[in-house]
Amino acid sequence: MPKGSQPKTIAELRDSGFEPSTVKQEVRKNLVAKIESGEQLFPGIIGFEDTVTPQVENALLAGQDLILLGERGQAKSRLTRHLTSLLDETIPVIAGCEINDSPIAPICRYCRDKIDAYGDGVAIEWLPRERRYSEKLATPDISVADLIGEIDPVRVAEGRYLSDELTIHYGLIPRTNRGIFCINELPDLSERIQVSLFNLMQERDIQIKGYRIMLPLDLFIVATANPEDYTNRGRIITPLKDRYGAQIRTHYPQTAEQELSIVDQEYVRFEDTSERVSVPEYMREVVAEITSLARRSPEINQRSGVSLRVSIANYETLLSSSFKRGLRLNERASPRISDLPALIASMNGKLEMESVEEGREYRVVEDLIKKAVLNVFGRYFSAAEFDDLLVRFENGLVVEAGADAASSAYVGRLEEMGEAKELVARIIEGDDPASVASAVEFVLEGLHLNRLLNRDEIDGNFVYKS
Repeated sequence: MPKGSQPKTIAELRDSGFEPSTVKQEVRKNLVAKIESGEQLFPGIIGFEDTVTPQVENALLAGQDLILLGERGQAKSRLTRHLTSLLDETIPVIAGCEINDSPIAPICRYCRDKIDAYGDGVAIEWLPRERRYSEKLATPDISVADLIGEIDPVRVAEGRYLSDELTIHYGLIPRTNRGIFCINELPDLSERIQVSLFNLMQERDIQIKGYRIMLPLDLFIVATANPEDYTNRGRIITPLKDRYGAQIRTHYPQTAEQELSIVDQEYVRFEDTSERVSVPEYMREVVAEITSLARRSPEINQRSGVSLRVSIANYETLLSSSFKRGLRLNERASPRISDLPALIASMNGKLEMESVEEGREYRVVEDLIKKAVLNVFGRYFSAAEFDDLLVRFENGLVVEAGADAASSAYVGRLEEMGEAKELVARIIEGDDPASVASAVEFVLEGLHLNRLLNRDEIDGNFVYKS
């Protein structure tokens, strides 16, 4: 309905033929329209199309509240925020109401008194969908008053009786009436507070203190939880879990392509970095492979999970390291193998190790990087293809590489690599020196990890030799 033609009073709203609906009916109606039109339900969320999304659609079509269960970094919060796209663009509410009362069927004392006094002349306003979503991170210090409500001493001091319903200060949940309310990390909510949600989930009402009031709230309730929370920090008590209609398991990307698509979508971009740095596909694959290996490593706590933020932060760090080299040497840059040690800083805080041995985490990350490079190298080359190059190393060829070496130095080294020059050309686009430098290091490191070349580290540089 265009803004200029929107009714401004209850009388005008009735005359317009407005039909009220619950928030779940509204969500279901808009979901049906999206499905019929073939519109994507969760744009920007990659990898859930055939797994999570169909289950969410089923829950919404059934009018069920839901729990999204998954490890950290699995887009649970982003998915819940996308649900607002299934709300109507605006809905009518009684002007000045704290809990977004429907003009057709008000539930709070303030609005009922207002209608008793002014009838259908009561003013209404139109609430946009963005203001109909509330989110609360569960923490141990949350109180029932925060979520449900409390007596407001200021209103009592103004002269109201304690028995007056208007002395109540509503909490976050009533203030989200006729919208979507999400509790993040639900198991972290104390069991006492979880009990206070029973009526909200089943009978659709709340009770505040000893007041004999019933507020039949209209809400769509969503929660997120990490499976680890069930054993380590808390749990969802069984009666509350039973009241959720659907529990849907999220997951990490199932392919490297999905992982890299998410990285491309999420990493922080800077214009000057984009202009000076080009990233070869094999280096992008190394980033995804590191995360994939971490998610299977027995050295890393898999109950905690390995977040997508690991891949994103690693990619950003790789770009930064090569960009910094480009600035110092005044040249274009591409990420190299010698940039990979910089990833230790972006990974350590995001991985929870099984072992608490001092310094062990650094060795684990270094091993992950080496295995990732070895695996990606094997997708592009066979070590047997480099027999000619290995003979040259046996005859005395030595190649020095490093994060601060100029790209032009690698171009000359490539000429000394004989037939390997054609093999390196497979992974180079054009003759950009930065790409040549990255490719040469990738080949040399791949041969080293296949135990065909020795590598010494001298003053931060790598020296490859037979």
